[in-house]
Amino acid sequence: MKKITIILLLLFLQSSCSTPNKENQFPTESWEPSTYETEGLKSEPLDYLLNGIENGAYGNVDQILLIKNGRLVLNQYFTNNYEQISRGKSGILGCGFKTCVDSTIYGDYNYYHPNWHPYYENQKIHTLQSVTKSIASIMIGVAIKEGKIKNTDVKVLDFFDEYDLSKVEESLKSATLDDLLTMQLGMEWHEDDRPLNMTNTTAQLEASKDWIQFTLNQPMDTVPATKWVYNSGASQLMSGIIKKATGLYIDEYAEKHLFTPLGIKNYYWKKTPAGFPDTEGGLFLEAQDLAKIGFLMLNDGKWDGQQIISADWAKRSTLKHVEFDKEKGYGYQWWREDQDGVEIWACRGFGNQYLLVFPKFESIAVVNSWNIFDKKTENILEATNTAVIQSNNE
Repeated sequence: MKKITIILLLLFLQSSCSTPNKENQFPTESWEPSTYETEGLKSEPLDYLLNGIENGAYGNVDQILLIKNGRLVLNQYFTNNYEQISRGKSGILGCGFKTCVDSTIYGDYNYYHPNWHPYYENQKIHTLQSVTKSIASIMIGVAIKEGKIKNTDVKVLDFFDEYDLSKVEESLKSATLDDLLTMQLGMEWHEDDRPLNMTNTTAQLEASKDWIQFTLNQPMDTVPATKWVYNSGASQLMSGIIKKATGLYIDEYAEKHLFTPLGIKNYYWKKTPAGFPDTEGGLFLEAQDLAKIGFLMLNDGKWDGQQIISADWAKRSTLKHVEFDKEKGYGYQWWREDQDGVEIWACRGFGNQYLLVFPKFESIAVVNSWNIFDKKTENILEATNTAVIQSNNE
């Protein structure tokens, strides 16, 4: 009897060890599906959001996805006819379907034409726009963990000694990587305060032949670390920093140290005229793969036993290094979109691209849209935050 008991105990232990703990599974291959009820979510707030999307309240929404407890509970696609939507549209953002004689003159930067945006060449990968900035910041964290970059106190210009620095103003010489990551370079940059025309510094950047040199040539507005100004040129400098520090372009470095470990196989990263990956807004990913980035951050930078970035970097990235008001702030190219007392880590992109992480609820939301056609819409960021918060509240 004693022998039988020992055998049964050994079989139980063997069974326990061979059965993976679903709470700790990482979706390297795919997300495990689940339901609202199983994960303890109320359906009404999410149904209300979906109804609003279906009725057009939030414009051209392409997909919304929700992860709860590491499981996929919502993955809804919406059909938008971008050939019809974009037809007749032309301007600084490009030209729409059958609108220009030769739409290819804009290349990858034709934001109106459905061959390039929001999906890339009819694939499932969706433009992320400035969500790219947050992922580029992760790669800075990887380079620091790997010892390729010492820390965030290093001077920005130390990475650009091969560039013409004759126009660089004296105050920029003191700017650190920390200043760059928190959008406090002190550089004069008109992006949020100008329309989408050639008075906008980012429009000028994208029209230039060398985005890094263009950014380095910009005048200073104040000394670094004293003023927050949204600056996509600063974000593009991360592309140059990674290349100088690691010897690899950031897309190559990300494939090795981020995409491959996370099982991200399908992506596209636009290049600037000088051949550098566009880290101000050039990455395309599938929504389920973007959610993996949120899961990485939720797990303190660790993926299936591998520390991709340090836990400290994951924490610092989402801290409010800059506070805008009681709830909103900015970290290392990550936003804080706290709402109703709930902490929310956010990546935000032009046209309403969002990756949202709710650490309190172990929840991740992804929203892909393409609202660039001047149609007035309701705020889907706030609506999504509300739906996730209310669905989790008792």
